[in-house]
Amino acid sequence: MDTQKLIDEACPTISDAGWSYYFVPATAARGERLGLDLFQFYFLGRGGVLGDVDATVVQSAFGYFNPGLLTAMWDAARAKVAPREAAREYFAAAHDHGRERLTGTDGLDGFLAAAAKVVAAGRANVAGLTLFAGAAAEPVPDDAPAAAMHQVAVLRELRGSAHLLANVAEGVDPKVAHFARRPEMFEAFGWSKDDAPEVTDADRAAMAAAEALTDRLVTAAYGVLDDDEAMALLHGLSVLGPRLASGPIPGV
Repeated sequence: MDTQKLIDEACPTISDAGWSYYFVPATAARGERLGLDLFQFYFLGRGGVLGDVDATVVQSAFGYFNPGLLTAMWDAARAKVAPREAAREYFAAAHDHGRERLTGTDGLDGFLAAAAKVVAAGRANVAGLTLFAGAAAEPVPDDAPAAAMHQVAVLRELRGSAHLLANVAEGVDPKVAHFARRPEMFEAFGWSKDDAPEVTDADRAAMAAAEALTDRLVTAAYGVLDDDEAMALLHGLSVLGPRLASGPIPGV
């Protein structure tokens, strides 16, 4: 299979499914047991793979948030829980989400083998892919439903890290990129209406170039799959994608 076609078909599902555990009630409850609210757990849990670092380090890996919001959340959360502990708990929430949604699902073995191969290829050159590097270093659980959710989350960080790098390389301010793509989420990321940037034709051209560069940055990782492995990855995503989405489990 052509690698670009694989990327075009796989990455949208990975993007949607990879964050499916972030804000579900079970994840919120796990955070509350640590003394963290849902958003503190998000920042400390997702960023905790970077270690006990200054908030500016996390900002460099997250990219799109108002730095003031990120700093307030990160500092308040790490005063309660060690970042690496929070990261382990956040992945545990992902694993539980996978077990809830994917237990009994067929097609996970082939998906897992292919996903592990892509992740390993990505780890072979993690320069500039900070959040992916941290997430990919975390241990994968043994059971298939949890492992599938884990790998989808890690693969999301692969493209996300590459995309942030591509935006910077093409001269796109991450705040502009975020507003242009998700204006309805702009204030949720800590920005005010007064912060809303003007998106120019030059910005749009640069963002299109960043999308193409993102594909090139992840091509080496996805390109390690042969045709059968690529099909196994896509088949697995076609099955697990709808089941990982929020709301009632399809067919249950």
